[in-house]
Amino acid sequence: MTSATGAPDPPAVLAHVRQHWAGMQPKSPIYNFFFPEIAFVSAVGAPQGRIVARFPVRPTHVNSKGGFHGAVSAALVDWAGGMALAASGLSSTGVSVDIHISYASAAREGDEIEVEAWVVRRGRTLGFTAVEIRKVGGDVVATGSHTKFIGGVGKAAEAESKEREAAS
Repeated sequence: MTSATGAPDPPAVLAHVRQHWAGMQPKSPIYNFFFPEIAFVSAVGAPQGRIVARFPVRPTHVNSKGGFHGAVSAALVDWAGGMALAASGLSSTGVSVDIHISYASAAREGDEIEVEAWVVRRGRTLGFTAVEIRKVGGDVVATGSHTKFIGGVGKAAEAESKEREAAS
């Protein structure tokens, strides 16, 4: 189903992203370890896939000084970039080519994290995403960029999207 602008309706995009995560989650021990409580808040589809998700900071998310661990931030940028690509219409979100993270402030156990990720550009073989990790109602904790090799899935997804639009 599409909106008046021709873009997929946000509820349909959110359902697609949740379905993508549900299929991926049981196969990913690291994501299950870090993000068992992650919940999607919103998702917007093509042309620029965008997701927002939240989860509470638990003891498994902090470093020896009690701050949000950099490794968790890196995993979150990886995860969120893929989910933004899923929101853009892909059913397979490829593999990481490059990840950059800039750390801005700390989060602590008990804080709630909100992550927002969006597709900057999606070509035939590469998808480029940007990610912002922030405390709910507070400071930005980290920002990141994530490039994924999506192979031929970008072109295949475009064809699938056109077929779905034609059928509705």
